[in-house]
Amino acid sequence: MKRTGGPELRFKGETYNCEKLTMSIPRDTDGSLSSCLMFSKPRHPHLLNDSEVSSVVPCQNGWVYDKSDFKSTLATEWDLVCSRKGMNKATATIFFIGVMLGAPTFGYLSDRFGRRPLLLVSYLTTMTFAVLSALSTSYVMFGIMRFFTGMSTAGISIISIVLNLEWLGVEQRTLFGVLFSLDWTIGSCILVAAAYMVNEWRLLILAVTSPLILAVVAWRWLPESGRWLVANGKVDDAHYYINQCAEMNNRCMCMATITPRTLLESVDTNTNDNKYTFIDLFKTANLRKLAICTGIVWFGVAFTYYGITLNITGFGLNLHLTQFIFIAIEIPMKIALYFLIEYVGRRLSQSGTLLSTGLFLFINMFVTKDKWIIRTVVGVLGKAVSEASFTIIFFYTIELYPTVIRQNGLGYTSFVARLAVALSPLIMLFEDVWPLLPPMIYCGMAVVSGLVALLLPETQDTRMPEFIEDLDKPREKLTKGKVI
Repeated sequence: MKRTGGPELRFKGETYNCEKLTMSIPRDTDGSLSSCLMFSKPRHPHLLNDSEVSSVVPCQNGWVYDKSDFKSTLATEWDLVCSRKGMNKATATIFFIGVMLGAPTFGYLSDRFGRRPLLLVSYLTTMTFAVLSALSTSYVMFGIMRFFTGMSTAGISIISIVLNLEWLGVEQRTLFGVLFSLDWTIGSCILVAAAYMVNEWRLLILAVTSPLILAVVAWRWLPESGRWLVANGKVDDAHYYINQCAEMNNRCMCMATITPRTLLESVDTNTNDNKYTFIDLFKTANLRKLAICTGIVWFGVAFTYYGITLNITGFGLNLHLTQFIFIAIEIPMKIALYFLIEYVGRRLSQSGTLLSTGLFLFINMFVTKDKWIIRTVVGVLGKAVSEASFTIIFFYTIELYPTVIRQNGLGYTSFVARLAVALSPLIMLFEDVWPLLPPMIYCGMAVVSGLVALLLPETQDTRMPEFIEDLDKPREKLTKGKVI
């Protein structure tokens, strides 16, 4: 039941005044009328102060919802309130479990069959399951469709950034990593605007999925990764795409001495036939250390980021405005982040942003909810540096893993991150145990992962490794302008 101000409230077509509500509905500890409980029998108005006691039971006649902000939501569609309110949190968890399983799946397949074809598969399956989600006739069907939507979405996020970065040289990698993250921010701003204008959940799903139609159309002009083609011995195709790239950048003279034969000679024939899997990430000492450290950092980054993002409440502002502020602050932060990464490098930037996230979470623990301006400012800054840590870890991870197992590595770390995301919303349930426990957990995880990030090697201005054996060699420092 949604209580609103004023002396009267409508329930299922009937009008109740305050006196009748008091006879029918108990009060919560804060003095407000309960939204989930009712008296089994209305108490007589003349016996309110008497010894008569009516048993309290869950609401028996359903709920009437306030639709001033949202015309239709999952909660109003299937009454996910009171004893069923945990199912709202479970919806996000189900989606991210799908992402968690989809990341290693698409990581393996794209290392095995190529980046480009698996990207198209991700586009098409995401659209299909998103539309089926919007057409769901039950909560169970919706949960299943969201699971498969999450699996498909994972492929888009990990394949698209790898495909782009594998075509870039040392000079462009940092700039592209920041620009890629700015795309995420701008898309999130558009998502808030769409949610404000489209306040019916089925239409909103269709609206935010529609840009994938343009992505499918643009896919036909995307080249396959030249690095992947060379590493897998497909030198003729690699030479074709490299020639196209040279023509586009007016660098045709550089191709005079590059032939399919020279590309073939650059490939280690003892390794290029291997079909790497997730298990190979733990076979050698250097790769095992890399996998463990990046896994912990990714867990911390995702756990704190979504812990902040999915629980933006209590700041005294309209929900849409609060979300917009939290997202918009990322734009200047990411512009500043570019210069930070260029000046101090990946490793220290990754550690510093995570430790800063923990600091802001720690500060907000001691700011009371009535001081909403301070809470908003500290919360916005925490969200901004948390997003900065997410920006760095994406392209930092790509630079750390060898080409032959890069998608497997990114798939594995994304799996760990989505495990964190699946758990993150559920941490808020500990509020019932102790209100400070959830922020303490988020803060602690940010600090631990920030310290672990210091164990990773620096990759700024270095050649990206091609094979697993390259991890045993010192990273070659390159001058900017040199293609790698």
